[in-house]
Amino acid sequence: MRRMIMHGPAIFLLLVLLSSSTSAQDWRTLLNLRGKWKFVLGDNKKWADPKTPDSHWDEIEVPSPWEEQGYPGYDGYAWYRKHFTVDTELRERELYLRVGYVDDVCEVYLNGHLVGFEGQFPPKFITAYNIARAYIIPQQYLNFGGDNVVAVRVYDQRLVGGITHGSVGLCAPRKYLEPDFNLAGVWKFKIGDNTSWAKPDTPDDTWDGLIVPSYWETQGFRDYDGFAWYRTTFKTPSGLEDKDLVLLLGRIDDFDETYVNGELIGRTGHLRKNWTPDERGDEYAKLRAYTIPRDLLLPGRVNTIAVRVLDVYMQGGIYDGPIGLIEREKYRDWKKDTDDRWNFFDWFR
Repeated sequence: MRRMIMHGPAIFLLLVLLSSSTSAQDWRTLLNLRGKWKFVLGDNKKWADPKTPDSHWDEIEVPSPWEEQGYPGYDGYAWYRKHFTVDTELRERELYLRVGYVDDVCEVYLNGHLVGFEGQFPPKFITAYNIARAYIIPQQYLNFGGDNVVAVRVYDQRLVGGITHGSVGLCAPRKYLEPDFNLAGVWKFKIGDNTSWAKPDTPDDTWDGLIVPSYWETQGFRDYDGFAWYRTTFKTPSGLEDKDLVLLLGRIDDFDETYVNGELIGRTGHLRKNWTPDERGDEYAKLRAYTIPRDLLLPGRVNTIAVRVLDVYMQGGIYDGPIGLIEREKYRDWKKDTDDRWNFFDWFR
């Protein structure tokens, strides 16, 4: 193949432009939350409660370091709050919340529910000033047509602090892979590890119920690293019974083994004990898509999905979508379209 010949400065500029363009195209902003937020110094977990009065709090521009807005030299805890309304037309959409880059550590709450966090607060301080993520929002957390409150707890160790820069608002992926049959919702969940839990006849009535997708730390299992299992059941829709199907499990932090009706259909990473954070790769960022053998499904009967998960560091669990069943041909077309966006870089190999 003929290669494009470009000089160093031109290549650098082009790559920067492409990177910016790609980043901008990944997300579509549905509700911009940049601007004036309520702000107070100190730390009180009650400030996550949407009923907490905040009319007497200061106002601050988001995103922008708090040192540039009347708080020079301040290191420590502070809280941000923003009230907003969500249009009912966004109901059933895959919605994500972005709060930009936070220096150094943050917890993000929506209507009193913890939806995500980055870094680690003292005494085991870990900065996350260079991380910006989009947190998926369970539909049941939103008050459509009414008042909603985002509350962000922040700790800054030194230098600049606060929500410093980046995108802030509700957004949706531009290239979202929509399942043919949605399996997002409340799944059965149990910490620990027992390979017999993959069997369809495993009793799970006493297991906890967790929203999928969402980190397990945001649902009562904060600071838990280790093995856990998810389970759910479904009947194959009549329109998909004669199709080749792929099970979509979004993204899982960190490793998984996935079973359908007791049979292993896929895995990502190696589920072994004694992992260290330094050994972890990028498995947590990989989209899980596992082909289901057609003869494995039970037409007209209940099928069981069991997912064995190992988290070795920080957040854990099935934390991002899409979650559900999709025809294999549709998945292949989506994957090809997604991969083709990066084929331009083949010119530089």
